[in-house]
Amino acid sequence: MQLFGGDPSGQMTPILGVSLILAAFIVNLLGNRLIQGVAGFIGLLKIGGILIFGLVGIWLADSLAVDFDHVSETGSASNFLGATALGILAFKGFTTITNSGSEVIDPHRNVGRAIVISIAACVVIYTLVGFAVASNLSLSEIIQTRDYSLAAAARPALGEYGVWFTVAIAMLATAGGILASIFAVSRMLAMLTEMKLVPHSHFGMPGSIQKHTLVYTVVLGLVLTAFFDLSRIAALGIIFYLVMDIAIHWGVLRYLLDDVKAKSWVPVTAIILDFLALSGFVWVKLNSDPFVLGVAVVTMMLIAIGEQLFLGSEKRKQAVSQSQAHERHH
Repeated sequence: MQLFGGDPSGQMTPILGVSLILAAFIVNLLGNRLIQGVAGFIGLLKIGGILIFGLVGIWLADSLAVDFDHVSETGSASNFLGATALGILAFKGFTTITNSGSEVIDPHRNVGRAIVISIAACVVIYTLVGFAVASNLSLSEIIQTRDYSLAAAARPALGEYGVWFTVAIAMLATAGGILASIFAVSRMLAMLTEMKLVPHSHFGMPGSIQKHTLVYTVVLGLVLTAFFDLSRIAALGIIFYLVMDIAIHWGVLRYLLDDVKAKSWVPVTAIILDFLALSGFVWVKLNSDPFVLGVAVVTMMLIAIGEQLFLGSEKRKQAVSQSQAHERHH
């Protein structure tokens, strides 16, 4: 919307977001080969475009200094930890690789490599973009334009053409991310459904379980996009992600350490770092937007209660079926 003077009404951004999710849904329905081709093509375009912008932005900047004038609370440890927590979202794209593990050729060999390559690429790209933005905007301007600072930074460096270019790259990056995430999450949900770990209902829909979980994923994404702004979606995302990460590391530490041949200090360190980042982020949101924390806590409680009830009913069903099988045997 920066191409058209912004979005004063606040309505066009969610409408465009909803349209993008529906487009990604259609592509996902058309099959794996098309998803791979589209996502790969978009990935190359966005990485190349962001690299070009970063390099040109740094080349045209007067200096690489960051302006810290007129900024309050810069020294707050909780603010730093909160910002670090949000920064984790920038790198969590590699979970798309792990969630799509069954689709990867020779996953035992290639998943680890893909994760390392993706994180390394993110470090290079984000460092370039960070310097390009900080070199062309003051810190107060970055904060003011936080949702579109890349486009705002292009204006003094490259003029209106730069804005068009960065908006196009941002749109491609968002489209590619949505496409890949819907693909990965729907498959992860389908796997958990087949393992009898999450409840499932067809709701009268034809097709496979994966097609159903694709619909559920898209509907949840549409609701979030329609009713929450970008910063609140990101806040919910990082809270859920860090809590889930801590739970998974604890699960590895408690139950799977020998099975996956893990060194215990790795998940312990990850739990400590996750907890520090989460604590800082929760403290910042407690003072700035407690509503998001309320939504996150209530949602997690509902999920936990629902999951306990579902797993309890599954155990009872298994017990009944085993008892019936035992009686038939005798």
